[in-house]
Amino acid sequence: NSQPILSNKSQMLGMPQFGLRDNLIKCELLKNEDAYTYIKNYSFFLGTYNVNGQNPKESLSPWLASTATPPDFYLVGFQELDLSKEAFLFNDTPKEPEWMLAVYKGLHPDAKYALVKLVRLVGIMLLFYVKAEHAAHISEMEAETVGTGVMGRMGNKGAVAIRFQFHNSDICVVNSHLAAHTEEFERRNQDFKDICRRIQFRQDDLTLPPLTIMKHNVVLWLGDLNYRISDLEVDHVKDLIAKKDFETLYNHDQLKRQMDEEVVFVGFTEGEIDFQPTYKYDTGSDQWDTSEKCRVPAWCDRILWRGKNIKQLHYQSHMTLKTSDHKPVSSLLEIGIKVVNEESYKRTFEEIVRHIDRMENDCIPSVSLSEREFFFQDVKFMQHQAKTVSVYNDGQVPCQFEFIPKLDEPTYCKPWLTANPAKGFLAQGTSVDIDLEVFVNRSTAPELNSGQQQLEDILVLHLERGKDYFISVTGNYLPSCFGSSLSTLCLLRERIQDMPLETIRDMKSNSQVSNPETDKPQDIPKEIWMMVDHLFRYAKKQVRIALFSSLLAGSNHSVAEALLLFLDALPDPVIPFSFYPQCLDCCSDSSRCRQIISVLPQCHKNVFNYLIAFLQELLKHSAHNRLDVSILASIFAGLLLRSPTKQDLTEKRKVKEFVQHFLVQTTSDRDIDEKLPE
Repeated sequence: NSQPILSNKSQMLGMPQFGLRDNLIKCELLKNEDAYTYIKNYSFFLGTYNVNGQNPKESLSPWLASTATPPDFYLVGFQELDLSKEAFLFNDTPKEPEWMLAVYKGLHPDAKYALVKLVRLVGIMLLFYVKAEHAAHISEMEAETVGTGVMGRMGNKGAVAIRFQFHNSDICVVNSHLAAHTEEFERRNQDFKDICRRIQFRQDDLTLPPLTIMKHNVVLWLGDLNYRISDLEVDHVKDLIAKKDFETLYNHDQLKRQMDEEVVFVGFTEGEIDFQPTYKYDTGSDQWDTSEKCRVPAWCDRILWRGKNIKQLHYQSHMTLKTSDHKPVSSLLEIGIKVVNEESYKRTFEEIVRHIDRMENDCIPSVSLSEREFFFQDVKFMQHQAKTVSVYNDGQVPCQFEFIPKLDEPTYCKPWLTANPAKGFLAQGTSVDIDLEVFVNRSTAPELNSGQQQLEDILVLHLERGKDYFISVTGNYLPSCFGSSLSTLCLLRERIQDMPLETIRDMKSNSQVSNPETDKPQDIPKEIWMMVDHLFRYAKKQVRIALFSSLLAGSNHSVAEALLLFLDALPDPVIPFSFYPQCLDCCSDSSRCRQIISVLPQCHKNVFNYLIAFLQELLKHSAHNRLDVSILASIFAGLLLRSPTKQDLTEKRKVKEFVQHFLVQTTSDRDIDEKLPE
């Protein structure tokens, strides 16, 4: 905890919204920050270590205490802290306190350090220590995690991140573990982009948009990035290492090539690599991988930075540590931090107040908009679209703007639309770009699919003490099976996009079959059959790769992800919401569970039995795909039996238990081939 000085940037940005005058003072202080701050250098020790699921077996001092003088900050990242199934499924591991203690014992002995933050996602952990005397100047601490592993969401791969304010500089630190295997560099690129997009830190003022990684003065990125050496045979690589010809080897490094092409880490810097690759060694030795796979050595473990006033003092590996098949890496950075000069701050503040006092406050604020009508063409489910409106302050005074709700409406826009930023401040003669973003998710798709709602909205941009401006947002949504009900899809013979909205609307309101011969509903939606049939034919022996790994290129991974997304987007799940309480009540009784399934609406019952038969078929090939009942239940239970409200831990366990009864085959269960529709 800290009590930041009044001039702290985060303190100013978090001040209550007292009105135009206070926001103007705040804005002018930020704009003139250089007038009352100076740069002071602090040392940051960054370390990354993939420990391959091992326990700490040796002192970490050769790594963490390798600097001549104690650093001001420690930011220590681990990957593969725990490789067990329990850590993956429940995000709990006894190895966290073990490695935390090992780090604490390994810190530089010539200073006292305080633990500021620990954040972990499965096996990805980041520890943040600071010299005790600096702790009072740290504020705005936030932590976030994002999984990019199983189905692009689970935590076997991904990142953990922290952001904080130190004096007047904001800093973000990311520890990531990206996709593996030499040929998967494009997947690693996508993981990086997903992490940058999905990690968002909330602000104290909840009306302000979240902060992304790149919105910070300083970004420090470390971890097992998993980029490999390309186009060289293993013996050639080892020969170059023996000759210490790291320059030639580095020219074949995938991360260097991707950065040179500005595909990833644009604006980041990495120091010169003058140490041998840190992967892969035989555990407990300095010998290269002698296993059957004989991995090509690579610089998997990296440290990069982005920002001004940063100087790297060292970048090295630590060969004496032999616990893992990786070697730890460290970087010592000297970072210039903005520190407030109290006298200069007071003088600047008084000058700003005097200037505002002289301004004519009786002028009416005015702005001009670059456009007032926006049309979003061919909007699709879960595909983001954005357009920009520029707002220019053409009046004589500063102004404060905000999108406000229309009469009798709770929010300023429809749920599929957002404006970013939704409010702000404009000095005279300045402009701001506001992104109008359209994103249709599972909550908004059903009514758009059926034509009950349209992509139509009017935004009201309000100026404090000024007039309102109206922005029209329209578009056309392409209906899809995602977000459509099972009953509707069973009635469709054609693609939903090819059918008139009136027809779909009639089907939703009247599920009766008008012509039993030609309009008879299908047993299950053709979309489910197509996805399951593909996986059954081409991936049943590799389904763990297809369903539970982000590393597989090609259609199997895409189809598996589409299946899970389809089930998650159903407006009424496979087991309808109305049956949810009964299912929880009887979750421990297999016969009662089966009795509930027997009374489901016909199309829901058909889909449930079909999917269960598919999962049972996968279990027959467990020797190849390494799946078991527990893993499949963990993935599918929450999709087949979804709660209408947020689940607690007890409910999640009951839901899993309910579904597990059906994954254990009985004599009455039929083979998947018998359940395939004609």
